[in-house]
Amino acid sequence: MPQALPSATEVVVIGGGVIGVATAWYLQRLGVPVVLCEKGRIAGEQSSRNWGWIRKQGRDPAELPLIIESLRLWAEIARELPEDIGWTVGGVTYLVESDADAARYTAWLDQARAYRLDSRMLSVAETHTLLPNVRVAHRGALFTASDARAEPALAVPAMARLLRASGVPVCETCAVRTVERSGGKVTAVVTEHGRIGCTAVVLAGGAWSRLLLAHLGFALPQLQVIASVQRTGPAPLIAETALGSAAVALRRRADGGYTLARSGASRAEIVPANLRHARPFLPVLKRDWRQLKFRLGKPFLDALLEKPWDGDSESPFERTRVLDPPPDHGLLDRVLVAARAAFPQLAEARSVERWAGAIDVLPDEIPAIGPVPGINGLVLATGFSGHGFGIGPAAGKVTAELAVGRNPSVDLAAFRVDRFTRVADPAHGDSGRRGGP
Repeated sequence: MPQALPSATEVVVIGGGVIGVATAWYLQRLGVPVVLCEKGRIAGEQSSRNWGWIRKQGRDPAELPLIIESLRLWAEIARELPEDIGWTVGGVTYLVESDADAARYTAWLDQARAYRLDSRMLSVAETHTLLPNVRVAHRGALFTASDARAEPALAVPAMARLLRASGVPVCETCAVRTVERSGGKVTAVVTEHGRIGCTAVVLAGGAWSRLLLAHLGFALPQLQVIASVQRTGPAPLIAETALGSAAVALRRRADGGYTLARSGASRAEIVPANLRHARPFLPVLKRDWRQLKFRLGKPFLDALLEKPWDGDSESPFERTRVLDPPPDHGLLDRVLVAARAAFPQLAEARSVERWAGAIDVLPDEIPAIGPVPGINGLVLATGFSGHGFGIGPAAGKVTAELAVGRNPSVDLAAFRVDRFTRVADPAHGDSGRRGGP
């Protein structure tokens, strides 16, 4: 049973990942009464399962103002927290292994030039100075020295504990079943443990956002993608920089080991909602089809059998407290082999833990942040497409500002919620009462 729920507050935040916790963090600093509700445990899903990179490098230009602000905020948060979260400014490096890499990174530098980043192309000699033992054939690298890293499994729970200590109700195992409205305006949320009156709601539900929005009558084309990660035991230092190559991406961990994965290698569970919203995803599916696996299995059947729910009945959010998909061991075996071949420091490395996380992806692979059309008082922050951890503090800050009617401190025009959505029409079988996440 969670801590006692207040009967009313000003803002309820739904979702205890990095975006939801950061939103509550900045609402508290604005002096706004807030309650955070998490159906499972804080950072139980993708917010503790990501790579831990906090990078400007390679981001969509629309996200650069947010990540620039986020790097500043992460440094502040790391100083304020009484616990070490592994905050380290070590840089990010992408190896240039082909003409296509060189063209892509050069084009990105051209787009990012207006932001005066310290990102630059390294020569082969400079790359060998940075990575003296690398055994990957390359033509240099893209490098951003001011990018950073932290430990996802430590950072977000530490923020939530400090919120609790400051008096903010952070309620775990407390699923929000529905959002009550009067005259189109949010008036309350109904949780499995009772009702909380409020004037605004922030939905930061990650891979679950689409399902709750559909229940409320708003259709969001969001795909749930499963990505696999592993960590090794302690190994000699390769470099302080996080590193991306075609075969392996790695990050030095605070415990002396490495987090290993492969960029773009993922799978998607086919559910009815994915089929309904397939059209907006065709460009990205065409681009990534070699690396993206599709699976038709139990989630499809579960979605078909899903029954409508309301505030008085059990919701899907209670039936699955934490999304814990199995990792792709075959993929991770290949990643470990590639890491050992690329770096002599990892020749004896062993995988000591493997996991997978559910990533919430939108068709243009940038988030939706803003008011939900037709539901006055509901603010959405979702679709961070696998790079929400780094951008989390700034995304939470602007979401908090939106929730209390302030102008956001960063331009959010590119992240409009209605840029590819429409109000669901129950007459056409899109009421959201059926379907998986």
